Amino acid sequence: MQEADLVKKIQELKKIKPRKDWVVLTKSQILGPPTTFREVSFWNIFSPKKWWGVQYKPAFATLIIVGVLVGAFGFAQNSLPGNFLYSLKKITEKSQAVFVSETERSNFQLGLVNKRLEELNKIAETNQVENLAPALNEFQANISQAAKEIIKSKEINVKEIVQQTEKLKENKQKIEALGVVIGESEELDNALSQLVGREIKDLKNRTLTEDQEKLLAEAKEDFEAGNFNEALEKIWLLSNQP
Repeated sequence: MQEADLVKKIQELKKIKPRKDWVVLTKSQILGPPTTFREVSFWNIFSPKKWWGVQYKPAFATLIIVGVLVGAFGFAQNSLPGNFLYSLKKITEKSQAVFVSETERSNFQLGLVNKRLEELNKIAETNQVENLAPALNEFQANISQAAKEIIKSKEINVKEIVQQTEKLKENKQKIEALGVVIGESEELDNALSQLVGREIKDLKNRTLTEDQEKLLAEAKEDFEAGNFNEALEKIWLLSNQP
């Protein structure tokens, strides 16, 4: 075949075009099915079906659980003894106690006693009779724990204890004025008695000024009369004198 004939044959081959159905089939086999604009739209990418697919369910479930728990713990702070969420409130208080220093543990527990009295006051004011017994039980449990902390604490913040016990006395008076009888707090009185006795014994071994000697004598009188909070107040004043 002459060179001119060969060129002519090649030019004729260029004019041959494949069928359209063959082109589509071959392209789909190589590249996969064609992608339409609808499939790459914003809604398709971020649709709820995709976000709630298997791969996202654990993450969303965790977020929902955390949200519910945070909300429940928030509502629980205003709950009262006998209410459904009150146990969550106690869990929060116990978790806070873990981070309290030894010096402040007694004050922290006395603070919880005052919270229990505030709850009792709210119950008495709103006449929630069904909550009264659980509230009294919680008060007794907290006052018992506070007494234990006061006895075993080697270091204490006398000023804070004085403030908390004064507040406790005021809260008791408010509640009893509403007709709720709380009774005596023998455990706490015994703990305060031991605390005042330790402090007086320690002060006797110190060199005191004339004014300090006078305050110590007054503290002894209060101690012997059973006025432990007044004795503690004088001890605190004595310790802060120059």
